[in-house]
Amino acid sequence: MTPESPAAITTTRRLRLRELTYDDAAFVMELLNDPDWLRFIGDRNVHSLEDARGYVDRVRASYEKHGFGLWAVEPLADGTPLGFAGLLQRTTLEHPDMGFAFLPAGRGKGYALEAAQAVLELARDRFGLKRVLAVTDADNSASQRVLERVGYGPGRLIRWEETGEELLLFERELP
Repeated sequence: MTPESPAAITTTRRLRLRELTYDDAAFVMELLNDPDWLRFIGDRNVHSLEDARGYVDRVRASYEKHGFGLWAVEPLADGTPLGFAGLLQRTTLEHPDMGFAFLPAGRGKGYALEAAQAVLELARDRFGLKRVLAVTDADNSASQRVLERVGYGPGRLIRWEETGEELLLFERELP
């Protein structure tokens, strides 16, 4: 499959999760430079369309290596990407972790909750995972509420090796 032909991963009642493609470069650049992304996730040095295509390459490499990665989340109604949701396999964590982020137009509509539920179902049913972690900035109460609503226990404070910052680590066992 080429990066220009997106593969649908799953659909929910209102959303489609699909692989990222080079056609998403402008969306990727916008999301990764959103003030909330920068505040809660950090600068990923994606400041041009070329940088965004490089980011897509890295995500697609995760699809190839692990079978999963971050997926574009778009409403079925219009297909405009509004965010990411997916699974990440970090070298610093023992188990994959779930991540999600949305542009302002995709916030406050329940999309993060719906996408997070879909990601956990995929983790269990398609990828056979028994445990999925999640990491948030300690001040990111909106993401923490989503994690609690999809069954994560309380987060515990950790020091993130890569940056030295204190983050909350959440764990979820999958039945």
